[in-house]
Amino acid sequence: MSYVFHRMPKQTLPVAVTGDGIEIVDSKGQRYIDASGGAAVSCLGHSHRRVTEAVARQARSLAYAHTSFFTSEPAEALAQTLVEAAPAGLGHVYFVSGGSEGIEAALKLARQYFVELGDPQRRHFIARRQSYHGNTLGALAIGGNAWRREPFLPLLAETQHVSPCYAYREMRPEESETLYAQRLADELEREILTLGPGTVAAFVAETVVGATAGAVPPVREYFKKIRAVCDKYGVLLILDEVMCGMGRTGQMFACDDEEVVPDLLVIAKGLGAGYQPIGGVLVHDRIYDAIVSGSGFFQHGHTYMGHATACAAALEVQRVIADECLLDNVRVRGKQLRSLLGERWKQHPFIGDIRGRGLFVGIELVQDRETKAPFDPALKVHTAIRREAMARGLMVYPMGGTVDGKFGDHVLLAPPFICTSDDIQRIGERLADAIDAALVSSGAALPITGESR
Repeated sequence: MSYVFHRMPKQTLPVAVTGDGIEIVDSKGQRYIDASGGAAVSCLGHSHRRVTEAVARQARSLAYAHTSFFTSEPAEALAQTLVEAAPAGLGHVYFVSGGSEGIEAALKLARQYFVELGDPQRRHFIARRQSYHGNTLGALAIGGNAWRREPFLPLLAETQHVSPCYAYREMRPEESETLYAQRLADELEREILTLGPGTVAAFVAETVVGATAGAVPPVREYFKKIRAVCDKYGVLLILDEVMCGMGRTGQMFACDDEEVVPDLLVIAKGLGAGYQPIGGVLVHDRIYDAIVSGSGFFQHGHTYMGHATACAAALEVQRVIADECLLDNVRVRGKQLRSLLGERWKQHPFIGDIRGRGLFVGIELVQDRETKAPFDPALKVHTAIRREAMARGLMVYPMGGTVDGKFGDHVLLAPPFICTSDDIQRIGERLADAIDAALVSSGAALPITGESR
């Protein structure tokens, strides 16, 4: 009997007892390759000696001091490290304990910024369908994950949602990427005008869409065009890189590939690599200056923000990534993984799309490759994939509702940055077997021959 209130109380979970590089070992000795980094968190794998020693040193010295009384050396050093790596203009960091907290802080900071400027009518936020920004009420309201939102709709603040940048399903055959990006930018502009251009505070988007749709990258020029619309109407751009940031795409910040600078950039997950709970909001200088020259106080805060031990862990994670040139490995291994999957499944009848950047890869499953028709949700193909993968010693991150919150199945891969070529091969082999077995066990397909892979 467990006294823990688990996410799914009816499910019996294996007991994780130790981590060893890219693997987790349970109480029965079963080893699992962590090919999803948990939820794109464990970018350095498990039990990394340098990070665990940094945590121990800080805990022995000073575990915690409340930020209304003190700052700390690791918080100051981590903030400097992040600002020096960030796009120009993002000059300060507001530390929190995770991604949802980061989004909440960004929303409140955007609102307070306009209040400080004497522009309090800016109250609307616009986000995208098929997005996910966290599970607290503000973050859930902004998010476009229909399944997560539905039970709590009466509690959620009103938010407007526009189309996602989802080229596999929504780019028209006659469109170039440039025309598709322009169509989406025009849609955002129409929404701003409908709400009233002087009433919109911010547009919120994941730079590369994470769990809801499965590592969907934007088309070229999309964010440049979005940035231009935001600038035209004085709307802030908030980028959510909780899952896709901190090196996951092969750049420290995913927006570096888009050549845009957001006003607020939310990070978490890979920031602390799972060794301590931590997140942050990188804040543009003009927003910081407005607060400092105005009230001088951001009317927000949490008990564990700027936690000294968490900052020490995250600082050492960033140093390891730099010292071991792991972003180079992310780019190389990510290319290998996408190539391996593409080659293995180029004739697979139920693999519709393989996408992503760096070691952030999504596989979308379909009932028909030509029409892109998804499987019947009742089959729960994604659930079967998770089960079959775990049975083969592989952790992946499958989700349903990929297309519209109800239909569609995908698998998200986010393996540790330390993966070797052999590790990628093992991940590909186990995943292929798990997907084929899941298609059969769920009733979605008959057994697939070797020639179909």
